[in-house]
Amino acid sequence: MNICSFSIRRPITTLVFMILILLFGYLNLRKIGVREYPNIEVPTISVSTTYTGASSSIVETKITQQVENAVAGIEGLDNIQSTSKDGRSNVKLEFSIDRDLDNATNDVRDRVSRIYNRLPDGADLPVIRKYDTGGFPCVMISVSAPMSGMEITDYLNRYILDKFSVIEGVASVDIAGNQEKSMRIWLNKEQMAARNITVEDVENAIRTENVEYPAGRIESKFMEFPITINRQYSSPKDFEKIIISRDEQGHPIRISDIAKVVIDTKSNRRFFEANGEPSVAIQISKSQTADVIQIAKDVRAMIRTLQKSLPKGMTMSILRDESQFINDSIEEVFYSLMIAAVLVFLIIFVFIGSIRAAIITAITVPVSIIGSFIVLNSLGYTINMLTLLAMVLAIGIVVDDAILVLENIQRHIENGEPAMEAAKKGSSQVLFAVISTTVVLLSVFLPISMLPGKTGKMFTEFSVAMSASVCLSSFVALTLTPMLCSRFLRMVDKADKFNMWVENIVRKSGKFYQNVLISLLNYKKYIVMAFAAIVAVVGVFFTILPGEYEPKEDRNSIFLKISAREGAGYYVMRDYAQKILKKIKGVLDEGIAKNITTTVPGFGDADGAVNSGHINIEFINSENRKKSTFEIAAEFKKQLTEIAGVSVSPILPMGIGASGSHALQFVVGGPDYEELAQWKNIVLEELKKYPGISDVDCNYKETTPKFFVNVDKDRAGDLNISAKTIGSTLETMLGSKQVTTYIDGGREYDVILQADRESRSDMRDVSNIYVRSKSNLLVPLDNLIEIKESGTPRSLARHDRTRCITFSGNISPGYAMSDVLNYVETKVKTKLPEYAQMFYRGQSKDYKDSDGSMLFIFSLAVLISYLALASQFESFKHPLIVMLSVPLGGLGALTALYFLGYTMNIYSQIGLIMLIGLNSKHGILIVEFANQLRESGMEMREALLEAARLRLRPIMMTGISTVAGAIPLMLATGASCVSRQNLGIVEVFGGISGILLTLLVVPIGYILLNREENTQKR
Repeated sequence: MNICSFSIRRPITTLVFMILILLFGYLNLRKIGVREYPNIEVPTISVSTTYTGASSSIVETKITQQVENAVAGIEGLDNIQSTSKDGRSNVKLEFSIDRDLDNATNDVRDRVSRIYNRLPDGADLPVIRKYDTGGFPCVMISVSAPMSGMEITDYLNRYILDKFSVIEGVASVDIAGNQEKSMRIWLNKEQMAARNITVEDVENAIRTENVEYPAGRIESKFMEFPITINRQYSSPKDFEKIIISRDEQGHPIRISDIAKVVIDTKSNRRFFEANGEPSVAIQISKSQTADVIQIAKDVRAMIRTLQKSLPKGMTMSILRDESQFINDSIEEVFYSLMIAAVLVFLIIFVFIGSIRAAIITAITVPVSIIGSFIVLNSLGYTINMLTLLAMVLAIGIVVDDAILVLENIQRHIENGEPAMEAAKKGSSQVLFAVISTTVVLLSVFLPISMLPGKTGKMFTEFSVAMSASVCLSSFVALTLTPMLCSRFLRMVDKADKFNMWVENIVRKSGKFYQNVLISLLNYKKYIVMAFAAIVAVVGVFFTILPGEYEPKEDRNSIFLKISAREGAGYYVMRDYAQKILKKIKGVLDEGIAKNITTTVPGFGDADGAVNSGHINIEFINSENRKKSTFEIAAEFKKQLTEIAGVSVSPILPMGIGASGSHALQFVVGGPDYEELAQWKNIVLEELKKYPGISDVDCNYKETTPKFFVNVDKDRAGDLNISAKTIGSTLETMLGSKQVTTYIDGGREYDVILQADRESRSDMRDVSNIYVRSKSNLLVPLDNLIEIKESGTPRSLARHDRTRCITFSGNISPGYAMSDVLNYVETKVKTKLPEYAQMFYRGQSKDYKDSDGSMLFIFSLAVLISYLALASQFESFKHPLIVMLSVPLGGLGALTALYFLGYTMNIYSQIGLIMLIGLNSKHGILIVEFANQLRESGMEMREALLEAARLRLRPIMMTGISTVAGAIPLMLATGASCVSRQNLGIVEVFGGISGILLTLLVVPIGYILLNREENTQKR
């Protein structure tokens, strides 16, 4: 007794199984997380080391190389990237995507601890941190109030930030436009010199006076009282009264005599503007595995709660919400899911002509789709674009097995057999075909999850969702479908005109198809030649289609990266940003921009370099705009080239690749920076020649202006003035130094010393800064130091322990990633010496990784499918006949992509792999049924013609239902529509060509490959 017969005999048991699948599927659906894409963040660790006073070259050799050598060889380490700056080393370690981050951190900590004794004296111990690469702000909240930015910042730090940080899934909460309060003591070097005061004197006086010190305790017979000396300095007036020293007459010299003390912002080198107004905003970043949609809901709920208790006039509003685009994308896929289900149901009804039969078949859909959430949630997967796309496609696939079973049972009923007997016989007859098609589909999905890196990690959830749905659909088709057919399926009502019309069409179609095959069997040689031509055409289109990692989507935002000349100051950058804002507002149509935010300096340059910035523009949804973000970005480029002295690069965010980065990124490595500097000019020149690359740049700027201070050791030694004293004095006066803290309202704030702005606007001001000699006399620094100006690199980069330069650029409209990388490898790389090394980063690396492995995965999917069928058929010949259908689907898919202007990307590649299984099913039905007829004694030619005629309707039904399930993807609109269109086009046109050509080619192949066997039988 097989599973079909058992289900027919035990209908209650069968129904209980289905109800349990639906119940547990629904419960898991309620618990499962939601995000845009699967968790594909690369495990990353940073090792940061401070070596105060050391130049970037010393940091590179003494710190960076030591750390790199220590961590090299750790299990799962993918690459090492490092940056050496004056006084600081940062080494970033990226691991393979399946490496456990906590274990990797422990391994790194252990390796780095072994080199502590090899680090130079004066270097701090390395600090090891885990990167949260999912930590880009997902929600930004603008805060406005009738108070200063510093007061808003202080209020947020005191009362608001902690409220948002406790929301589940939030990794960090910080402030954009942070104007943190501090006590600023602005030193006047002329007044200090006149009163014989040095920086060291001021620092010592403040540190000595502003203390909180335990002073013992009073002990009585019955009580004990601890004694503490309180800090008495909490206002500018308090600090102004601190006595530094006394003059010759004994009069006190106070801080107020040589400085201005005010409460001011901790840093005046950060600028943030929202919609044209200086602003303060809360930035909320999510953790790697967090549900961004739920975080955004919780944030909005928290804002509504907090709004009731905010100070009068303070308001909060959402500036940016990443969840909106994600939510729109997922909603669009849900709509596609519903439309696909309706289309598939209608197609089944039209082909079968019975609403009762259509319902029996359609029941497979909810059981298979809802049941798949049991598997997804159990494995820790989420509802995302990939799993939902899998389910949209699965709708057209999961009904296939039920169609096979029902159509064969219906045929037996039409032949006059009782429903119960027809159900047993009909379902058993196609049992092998159902199992075979399921095995083939699973054999195709398995290699998809074997793709390396991020692509493999991402599409594992896609393949698991599809595999779970297909397995459940086969189970339903072999259990519930025959059971329902045995109870509810009836012979076609002769009085029902629609039923009779359908049956008449099916009968005539079968006869016509059989006649076509009879004719084609006389032209087998031409069919073989046509098949060879199809294979050649598929190969041509596969090579000429432009390629990219993921399709370009209009994600309703543009990121403008601003760079000025090396050495440009903070106030210059602010002016540039304002000019750029005026230009882009002239380009934008009224009302299409929701929010515009400006930040100076830009991301990654908060450590001192202020010649950068960025502007982020959030737009209304694409369907409500006349122009796409691609068209707007092109207009920006035309307008912004008119602003001299600054370069502006529009960057469109990607869904899977790194947002805020250029599409083209590659690294050139060499033996030393001098030779790399020569290669840099060659590479930049070649890149600028190619029209497909725009906004060309590199990270090696040897012209960064810098002043070098050389201490006269002999003269300084004679005066007993150390280089440390000179360096510390310059650091305080020119750079600022936090010397103590003060308490205000229960919170601690920094007290910062620095020369006033007028005293540090020119290098000649250094000559008027004094230090004290051993004879207690003030000595101007220009007597002790020599100042030289030079152009040097701001930082020194390395990749995999090789000195390197990183080049970047955008891809121009009309060009694809494949075009650009081909140019880099054939034209740029050939201009460099053979010993020059080249590595890709970012989207370029993702594309190379996926493109290089896709052909192998495609071949592996074909091989596994072939071997699976060979074991099913117990033959190596019959699976070969089935595999003839593989290139037939590729013809429709690739030609459609090419002529409709789409690209070869991860979505279209996955679609092509899926076609292997989808189109193989048609061949399986013909070959398996022909074999059954031959085993019953029918001659090969007649068996083939009869099998083709009888299997035409199920082939057409399963094939068209699969195509129908993909039509909503092909016609997708709204958020993330291009990705869905790519996948939909492959499945629709590949499915159509696969159905039509398989019906013609597979029968011819069956005759040719079985010719010798047939001759022997004769």
